[in-house]
Amino acid sequence: MSSRPGGLRHMALSAFWFSVMALCVKLGGRRLPSQELVLVRAVLTLGMSWAALRRAGLALRSDDPARQRALLARGAFGCLGLTCFYASLVRLPLAEATLLQYTNPIWASVLAAALLAERVGRREALCLAASVAGVVLVVRPAALLGAGGSAIPLGAVAVALLGSLGSAAAYVTIRKLGTAEPAPRVTLYLPLVTVPLTVPLAVAGWVWPTPREWAVLVAMSVATQLAQVQLTKGLQREPAARATAVGYLQLVFAAAWGWLVFAERPTAWTAAGALTIVAATLVLALRRSARPPVGAAPEEEPAAA
Repeated sequence: MSSRPGGLRHMALSAFWFSVMALCVKLGGRRLPSQELVLVRAVLTLGMSWAALRRAGLALRSDDPARQRALLARGAFGCLGLTCFYASLVRLPLAEATLLQYTNPIWASVLAAALLAERVGRREALCLAASVAGVVLVVRPAALLGAGGSAIPLGAVAVALLGSLGSAAAYVTIRKLGTAEPAPRVTLYLPLVTVPLTVPLAVAGWVWPTPREWAVLVAMSVATQLAQVQLTKGLQREPAARATAVGYLQLVFAAAWGWLVFAERPTAWTAAGALTIVAATLVLALRRSARPPVGAAPEEEPAAA
């Protein structure tokens, strides 16, 4: 696939709007429970996704029982990824939470090997090892070895990695579906499953938003929709490897927002871990770009699960 005009600009705008979404989650999460944030986003995106499905003239359910189960699994895994990602954004510095979520392509490669019998070669194994090493650097070795304190709570790191794994499982499920299901239906099943799963927890701990917080929640959902539109346009115009590279601008934007809004200063450990994880993922993307999978579904953004 060759580049088309504007592709890099669309990918850069996508990264920017995803960073705005993450910023809004962190701002809203100062007082509101993260499950409440997930529910509000799911409700608003459910309305937009349902409208898109109706415009396309598609039915809600698949006519194939196996694919219908896969759609439900896609929604459940995506819900797990989204819930954990939002929880980590509230508890971790913005840059670190975003970076840990960006390990999901590595886990997706492992799950694809286990569940779809895709071959994992030496390069993929090295990328996995490098990504794990990058996570260790972000968490900071001193804390793991008991030789000094770390400002990053290990429990929140575990939640972030669980979210990354959930997103990876969702991507593998979409990959398994391939092009057999239309994109609007696949997209719809994330909010469709997320809403009923999150309602009990969100309602139990509901905190009524102030007018300013409602504005933040609406901005969060609008930023998500704008990011998805730009992402789709970018992926239609750029090869996967180049699109992935530009997508990592989200880490730069996240670090900038963390610095400007929350006075968060990424450490040298975080920078080293970021370089390691980004390098590992880009090597993996280049490998996939050289040999694209047959019938693979379009990629989604990591933060959306």
